Amino acid sequence: MRLPRFFGKKRGHRRTGSEAWGSIGDGLFHAAILLAGLAFGGLLVSGVAVPEWRINHDFVATRCTVVAKGVERISVADAGPKAASTYRPCIAIRYAAGATEREAWVAVPRAVAVADREAAVARLESWRLGATLPGWYDPANAGRVVLSRGYNWWTWLLTLVLPGALIAFGASGLVRSARRWNTSEECRAASRPLRGLLAPLPVVPRTADGHPGVPACDDMINSPGTILRYRLPIESPESWTLLGFGLFAVLWNAVLLVLAIGAGLDLVGGRVDTFLLVLLVPFALVGATGIALFVRGLVLATAVGTTQVEINEHPLRPGGRYDVIVAQGGSGPFRRLEIAIAMEEQATFRQGTDTRSERLTVWSRAVESWEQLQLSPGTRFEARTTLEIPATAMHSFASEHNAVRWLVVVRGQPIRWPAFRRTFPVVVLPDPAAAVASAAEAAR
Repeated sequence: MRLPRFFGKKRGHRRTGSEAWGSIGDGLFHAAILLAGLAFGGLLVSGVAVPEWRINHDFVATRCTVVAKGVERISVADAGPKAASTYRPCIAIRYAAGATEREAWVAVPRAVAVADREAAVARLESWRLGATLPGWYDPANAGRVVLSRGYNWWTWLLTLVLPGALIAFGASGLVRSARRWNTSEECRAASRPLRGLLAPLPVVPRTADGHPGVPACDDMINSPGTILRYRLPIESPESWTLLGFGLFAVLWNAVLLVLAIGAGLDLVGGRVDTFLLVLLVPFALVGATGIALFVRGLVLATAVGTTQVEINEHPLRPGGRYDVIVAQGGSGPFRRLEIAIAMEEQATFRQGTDTRSERLTVWSRAVESWEQLQLSPGTRFEARTTLEIPATAMHSFASEHNAVRWLVVVRGQPIRWPAFRRTFPVVVLPDPAAAVASAAEAAR
């Protein structure tokens, strides 16, 4: 039996990764997520959901009589002689379990352990000796009795959502990895059930009227400028990165908060779950790192300030000259601020099990730059300049797998913050004279 090779074909100065090892790694990753979801879900179901379900469905109703009142002292085990104690109000009840009469001490409903013993005693004043109240006992263990029933919605939400998401993500990825193993793309496409329904719709960019293959610019001219005619939309990967860090920090720390509440309740109840406490340490480190990354990104985004670009005409034409206004907000000194016009090529392709997009700037020209700027809060730097599209420039182009994109690029170098690069896409239409000549050549 031969193991698959780690590398595939050599392409230039690099080698492509092995699709077989990629499928193995992808399968192991999703299998680990699936096992984690099953283990987490099993713990929640057996420790929380099942006991609550049994209380509401299997426990037998009975009548209870209050025969005594008291306070339970709770001390954390193995915490040393100086460990603080908490007190929980309890009552002794007498109830009938079948043909047998039993007595048991139970905690007062909705009462929590407190550090002040007098406060715990005060909670018992409303409970009168000899009073009768409803109760429910466990038919499998008649010594276990409760005085209240009901469901905690957050418990069931936690039980269903978090493990369910892990199980669904892990199982779907594992099935996908198994289907990809040792099969070609053609075989997978031919054997895929309901492929017409489940396959994603092909992404075909909208084209400009009268110019096939040229992307439409309707979404780029719907925002008027304050001085010039149009304000160009910004392509900012920083915003998506910041949003990703924020969502990760919120979701991760929500899980951490639930686990911390469970550990805190165990400590208050006098139990020490060593495994849970040890698990909280790496969870807390990851949560703190997520918050730190989000705060850092937020500080950078707000400290540097927004960048706006306005233009007097859109779409553009080869050989055309256009007025442009650059506006930079923020505060503090800037070492340099520059604007440039660039053309990049984009290719979308499959590599192993992944779909990748690569971009390469094939032409760029600086338009103007400004040195040693001092920005003040509440105001912004504004400058007007002119950019020119070369007469022989390739027009914009977009298809399912390839694209030629034109961009207005603004680069900034603040003195106290990292440098940034912000891009504003524009559309360049074909030269009318070249289009007429091409049509005449095609008609011959």
